[in-house]
Amino acid sequence: MSVTAQSVWNNCLEFIKDNIQPQAYKTWFEPIKAVKLTDNALSIQVPSKFFYEWLEEHYVKILKVSLTKELGETAKLVYIIKMENTYGNKQPFTEKIPSSNRSAVKSQEVDVPFNNKNPELRNPFVIPGIRNLQIESQLNPNYSFENFLEGDSNRLARSAGLAVASKPGGTSFNPLLIFGGVGLGKTHLAHAIGVDIKDKYPEKTVLYISAEKFTQQYIDAVKKNNRNDFIHFYQIIDVLIIDDVQFLSGKSGTQDVFFHIFNHLHQNGKQVILTSDKAPVDMQDIEQRLLSRFKWGLSAELQNPDFETRVSILKNKLYRDGVEMPEDIIDYVAKNIKTNVRELEGAIISLIAQSSFNKKEITIDLAKQIVEKFVKNTKREVSIDYIQKTVSEYFQMDISTLQSKTRKRHIVQARQLAMFFAKKFTKASLASIGSQIGKRDHATVLHACKTVDNLSSTDKQFRKYVEDITKKLSI
Repeated sequence: MSVTAQSVWNNCLEFIKDNIQPQAYKTWFEPIKAVKLTDNALSIQVPSKFFYEWLEEHYVKILKVSLTKELGETAKLVYIIKMENTYGNKQPFTEKIPSSNRSAVKSQEVDVPFNNKNPELRNPFVIPGIRNLQIESQLNPNYSFENFLEGDSNRLARSAGLAVASKPGGTSFNPLLIFGGVGLGKTHLAHAIGVDIKDKYPEKTVLYISAEKFTQQYIDAVKKNNRNDFIHFYQIIDVLIIDDVQFLSGKSGTQDVFFHIFNHLHQNGKQVILTSDKAPVDMQDIEQRLLSRFKWGLSAELQNPDFETRVSILKNKLYRDGVEMPEDIIDYVAKNIKTNVRELEGAIISLIAQSSFNKKEITIDLAKQIVEKFVKNTKREVSIDYIQKTVSEYFQMDISTLQSKTRKRHIVQARQLAMFFAKKFTKASLASIGSQIGKRDHATVLHACKTVDNLSSTDKQFRKYVEDITKKLSI
């Protein structure tokens, strides 16, 4: 049997898979593609410079062992970095080369030239008629890294944020895209990065803006025939933070102008930070050329905080407010509000308010009343674990059976229903849903959702499954 790049890499992956955590394997090795095998050197393509640096720092030993097993002591590994055109320092075992198709990609880019002829740019953030380039950052100083507590659910995003704040525009995390569900701290983290940069580099121009406001400013600029001024204004920003970038969905004019602004900032070593409620792979109606740029840096997900992190968040909130509260009550609130940091803090504020206004002692009973009302009023978010449990019980099977690789029709349908309801009732990305329901990819989840929609409209029995489970999950 002839030895190919793919066969060598597949054997390496088998070895690596047996020696690292499943989540690490999924994150750092599944996206890699084997490209070619020449003179005992295996070339692999990685999505970004950050990927290459992470592999070199954390997995170079296991890569060397696995490749040496396949190709012997003279084995070499070559990284081809997608969308890169810079050479890095060569390693004793590995080397980095630019993607061969980079020049073709680059030639398709069109940038809006920076125009210095008009020294008086119109600033969208000042009163019309007053020409002034003193730019207010629009940052909220109350959002800091100090009160953005670290946990397993946010460690990657927070660490990347700290790295960007220390060296804006000078890391591989450009752009830095922070994504996750409602109330998990995307806006907080984006502000914290900006605030930290302003502290460390007072001379840098930092600007925070929501995608909605950015769009409105662009519409106003077009109406007033100021489009070029709008572009030039944003091109002088050193650190641009755009919140809820998914709002650009379907707005082709705004996407086009943002594309030019992004290119200019990125090419000039300026930092771009984005937040979104979904991963780039799940964004609908965003131009492919923009999505590809979103993937150039790092996409870091904020997940639901675990119990220990929720307790830490509550204690930190109480400490900042100068309030003492019994441990058992803090634990009770943390155990019962699981999906949303904003709700978590809201419940503790309500508890303090009820206690002080009605002069009641803070007890477990009072905590139960507040949490019940709060969760009911905020329309409880259903977790993927709860959905899997509900669907498994409905079809009288174990969760392990639901997640298994079996192709038996009734199990496949149960699994597809779980994926469908996870997309419907949670803010999790398709990739996140797939990984939690039997380690599937986002394409499998998308297919499951389409299948459920089709069967619901053609199969009476299947429609009843959907209606029954919907009722159970809506209680």
